[in-house]
Amino acid sequence: MSDTSVTPAPFLTAWFEILDSDEPDRILDLISDDFSLSILFSTGDGNATDFAGDRAALVGYLEQRERGTRTHHLLSATTLGQDELFLGEVRRGGEPEASFVAAGRVDANDRLQRLLIGRSSQIRFE
Repeated sequence: MSDTSVTPAPFLTAWFEILDSDEPDRILDLISDDFSLSILFSTGDGNATDFAGDRAALVGYLEQRERGTRTHHLLSATTLGQDELFLGEVRRGGEPEASFVAAGRVDANDRLQRLLIGRSSQIRFE
């Protein structure tokens, strides 16, 4: 999954495609044994929700998601060694709702070891 000649940030690109699919739980098969994450997203009025921790935190994040309502769209991405950076847009019903940035570290076994995502509806990258 680390071939950058085809797609910048190939792992995270595939990650978001799976997350938007009918079977988003498949991303659980892509994480390392020592996986950790923080997904911080603005809920408006200066408030935010943070899912932080290990596999259990990712499971909790997946359980609270509104499946099939939002999609993730690539704006730009790059890979630097084992690190991938992904700038994207979240859309609801095809309409832009928020911008997000994701950083992930892919280990030697092509498993996601670290994931940091921040999302806000207060800024757009157009």
